[in-house]
Amino acid sequence: MYCPNCATQTTDDVKFCRKCGANLRGVQEAMTGRTKAIDWDKTWVKEMLMSQEERERRQGITPEVKRMNEIKGGVITSAVGIGAMIFLYFFLGAVGANEGGKDAVILGRIWLAGLVPFLVGLALIFNGLVVSKRIVKLKQQQLEQTPTPRILSTTSTTQLPEFEAPAIPDYSVTEQPTYRLPQQPNKEMQ
Repeated sequence: MYCPNCATQTTDDVKFCRKCGANLRGVQEAMTGRTKAIDWDKTWVKEMLMSQEERERRQGITPEVKRMNEIKGGVITSAVGIGAMIFLYFFLGAVGANEGGKDAVILGRIWLAGLVPFLVGLALIFNGLVVSKRIVKLKQQQLEQTPTPRILSTTSTTQLPEFEAPAIPDYSVTEQPTYRLPQQPNKEMQ
């Protein structure tokens, strides 16, 4: 066996070249013919061409899991909204009571800003409980109703249908494509 890097002859039991230190394992595998067959289902190209829905399905994220995560997110968002409302009500209510005047009225109402995340959370919960549940049911019905592929009968070449082409085509790309110049050149051009 020869080192592919420095062309030094080595014995078969050596894993590295003694002269240059190159790894000879690849050369040994090439000589013995032991190569691994490539599993094309595990390549990065297949993963790259896979749809987002297929990736999620392979990771175990089913529509039911998505729905439960949406409900969980809605509960968390609603809890944050309620917490913000309580904090702003008591904190800014106390600050407004000490201030007095027009600013106190504004500070006393800022707690209503906590309604925004609370209502967003309620919308997420509603969507997870009602709307997404319907979507999951519709997808399951679609999967159940997928028609089985129809088995086509085999036909031989003697059973091919007759080709029915028009005798003269209606239009052609090559109909009068060139502008015809006059036979006599103009005197102005000379």
